[in-house]
Amino acid sequence: MTIKELLLQEIESTPETVLAETLDFLRFLKTKQPTNQPKINDKNANNQIGTEPQTPIQSTGRSLLEHLKTIGNWEGDDFEECLEMVYATRGKANFNQHNPFDE
Repeated sequence: MTIKELLLQEIESTPETVLAETLDFLRFLKTKQPTNQPKINDKNANNQIGTEPQTPIQSTGRSLLEHLKTIGNWEGDDFEECLEMVYATRGKANFNQHNPFDE
């Protein structure tokens, strides 16, 4: 069975709330995936990803700002849904720790 078939099989028995989180995570993974995708190792019958090392993407503040210039305007019809997801999943900030920039 291929990875895609296994995923589809799992999707069929997964609650909607978990599917929403899974979709968000998949979209996140696709944004950080380098253009040279890892190859599937045909020798592995268990559909494991090959052992080729992946180079982590090094982002800087400048590169992120440059990327924002290429994004353009929001064109989806799910803005409110995405905003609600951000509000529901964000953590609370803790400012009780020592801040070296206050000195």
